[in-house]
Amino acid sequence: MQSTGFKNGFILRISFISALGGYLFGFDFAVISGALPFLKQQFGFNPYWEGLATGILAIGAMLGCIVAGKIADKYGRRPGMMLAASLFAVSSLAMAMAPNRDFFMVARFMAGTGVGMASMLSPMYISEIAPAAIRGRLVAMNQLTIVLGILITNLVNYQLRNTGVDAWRWMFGLGAIPSGLFLAGAFKLPESPRWLLGKDRESQAVATLARIGDTDYVNESVAAIKRSLSGVTKVDYKLIFKKAMLPAVLTGIALAVFQQFCGINTVFNYAPKIFESIGASKDDQLLQIVFIGTVNLVFTVIAMALVDKLGRKPLMLFGAGGLCVLYIFIVKALSANSSSVSWLLMTAIGTYAMSLAPVTWVLISEIFPSRIRQTAIVVAVASLWLACFILVFTFPILFAKMKENTFYIYAGICAAGFLFVLFRIKETKGKTLEEVEQAISMH
Repeated sequence: MQSTGFKNGFILRISFISALGGYLFGFDFAVISGALPFLKQQFGFNPYWEGLATGILAIGAMLGCIVAGKIADKYGRRPGMMLAASLFAVSSLAMAMAPNRDFFMVARFMAGTGVGMASMLSPMYISEIAPAAIRGRLVAMNQLTIVLGILITNLVNYQLRNTGVDAWRWMFGLGAIPSGLFLAGAFKLPESPRWLLGKDRESQAVATLARIGDTDYVNESVAAIKRSLSGVTKVDYKLIFKKAMLPAVLTGIALAVFQQFCGINTVFNYAPKIFESIGASKDDQLLQIVFIGTVNLVFTVIAMALVDKLGRKPLMLFGAGGLCVLYIFIVKALSANSSSVSWLLMTAIGTYAMSLAPVTWVLISEIFPSRIRQTAIVVAVASLWLACFILVFTFPILFAKMKENTFYIYAGICAAGFLFVLFRIKETKGKTLEEVEQAISMH
């Protein structure tokens, strides 16, 4: 699309509101790292229960992806985001009031369902509402709100660390505040024009597109979306196994799984355990988490500036190669109890934050053909959460047996991921979703 008459204020506002789902994702993802030392005392967690308490969020997120796909198809993107916000609010309060371990686990699973819904719907909504020229940056905004959620939660956890044995209840309960803000914001969002046109509600789609761009943009968008929607069906998992669709689907799944198996989320979730292994105090452990969250935020902002300039593929290659090398240095530093561990871990976080973290979400929202886009995004994001569960569940067990050598496993995965991106990923920067689909279909 050649039109440049965009109403940037409106586009940024609705993108930011929908990306608040990412903030809640960041909150639930990060809150466990500060709470684990207290939960170990409260419920007597061993490495198995540490892994399950951390990873059960991802199992709930897998269910959330599937539920979100059905709701997004039948009722629209907006009602799905509102339901996700409601689940966040209820689960945050339930975790805060948990009387025993099993109740806590159920509530954490419920939180995961909300995370999964938001992790699929927010980038999907933004990719469908954003003009091609700035789509990468706007979808990356979802990652920005994730890291804001992580950093702010880490800061709150640090402030609450000395408030007594029930500090963890406040850590979880405060999640009800951003949940309410997301619910209120989602209530005011317009529905996705792509979904509206798919439901033969053209006048509403045109009205929304007119708030995004000028008349040329509206006409071009309507025509392009109608072309891409021809032959589009409801969520149908059989379609993704058809020979013509399978390569794109397998590529999306591989990207999603690699984003998790690259290993960096072990640092986010288990930084206290890693720093404890080299003798850091509980205060120092929680302070290091704050530093990690700050680095994560800074480099995510850098990624947002680069993703539509440098492109998706160069950033993915930088992330995979950089992490592979850094993990080898991290093993050496941990084995020597070196103070350089902190700097190396923060460098790894920065590398991930400006590459694999945001760009994977951008690619997942772009690379699938229209006929299967919604179904394929569900499958890819569900695969991401399954990989996340496997990663965070196995890390405490592996670390108890292998110690620092655990990071050699992630170095090997990153080396394989580098080769996969080099030979399998095509550049999508600057292309409309329709142009991406046409380019992929030619290969």
